[in-house]
Amino acid sequence: MEDDRDQSDIHIRLAIPEDAIAIASVLHESFVEFEALYTPAAFTATTPSSEIILRRLDEGPIWVATSDGIVVGTVSVVGKSEGLYVRSMAVLPTSRGKGIANMLLEAVENWAAGNGYRYLILSTTPFLLGAIRTYERFGFQRNDSDPHDLDGTPLFTMTKVLI
Repeated sequence: MEDDRDQSDIHIRLAIPEDAIAIASVLHESFVEFEALYTPAAFTATTPSSEIILRRLDEGPIWVATSDGIVVGTVSVVGKSEGLYVRSMAVLPTSRGKGIANMLLEAVENWAAGNGYRYLILSTTPFLLGAIRTYERFGFQRNDSDPHDLDGTPLFTMTKVLI
């Protein structure tokens, strides 16, 4: 469960190209325990390579959470009309429970509000129970919007209204 413990050594900052390998590693390490629940194509999409991360830097901001200079969490966004789509949210298993996901979501929300977005939107899989609880506590609500699957792995959409 995410809370406010042990946040003093956690820093949130915008990612730079040199972070791409670390971001790809965090995504892989964070989702590998769930790999069997994804289709192979969906797992590959969920754990993009450092080359894809580099391309995403041109699509929208990516944030990293660092502890002692090491990347331990990440999230990225891309604009979708009046909404900001949250993707590739991950915190290393060894760093969970320190409030890092909330800190990353706060950075996203602040950036979205400052850039005129009216809502945040994300898609997640029904088996990522810890992430779902974090999103719900942060004010996201489930809805029936697309997409409903990622390469054969079930998804549902969650939205948080900002304005």
